[in-house]
Amino acid sequence: MQEQAHSDYLQAFRGSFTSALRWHHLDALWQRLRESPEGWFVYAVGESVPTAVVSAEEFRDFLEELDQLLRREHDEDYCGIVYADDLQNPSMVKVYDPNNLGVSCGCSENPPLPGWVLSRMAPVDLQVDRPLPNNRRHWWRRLFR
Repeated sequence: MQEQAHSDYLQAFRGSFTSALRWHHLDALWQRLRESPEGWFVYAVGESVPTAVVSAEEFRDFLEELDQLLRREHDEDYCGIVYADDLQNPSMVKVYDPNNLGVSCGCSENPPLPGWVLSRMAPVDLQVDRPLPNNRRHWWRRLFR
């Protein structure tokens, strides 16, 4: 059963995603997530895989902190680093770290892993071969420890 859940998560993770290309698209996505904050796993890739969903309050707080981080550190007139499996009814959202973008669109052989994955499915270890940078680890732990 656990092996099937692992496979299902990876299949969803590797599935089709659409970018919140402009900042107003991201605003709309955040609003949809805020309207349904229950039942979300928040996974910082490179940290321990969460085994429980976060509370609605933690989820909303995380979205606020993440939005501030993205707008501060992705100094562009477009967003383009947040992807959802469905922008209208998301169940998985990948957020790429503005300081580790590489080619996040998936058109490279080895696109970078996202910095964070929000999902309704229990996440699995994405087997990061590099630890989180210290500034991200401190940011993450300030929020969730």
